[in-house]
Amino acid sequence: MEPEVFESWMTTILVSGLILFMAFIVWDLAKKSKAGRFGSMILFLALGLGVLGFVIKTFVIAGMEIEGGM
Repeated sequence: MEPEVFESWMTTILVSGLILFMAFIVWDLAKKSKAGRFGSMILFLALGLGVLGFVIKTFVIAGMEIEGGM
């Protein structure tokens, strides 16, 4: 396996693991602070926007590579 392929896979896997860990942290924070349903929704919305940005970036880069013929 070439180093570039390995780095690409590990980046995706490790960032996904980090996202799951951050979701757990937000859930635990909402539970311990007794944020309620609305507060928990706001916390997860903020985290979700960051995750959505990461996913969109991945698709945009893949689309640019296909279009550019790299």
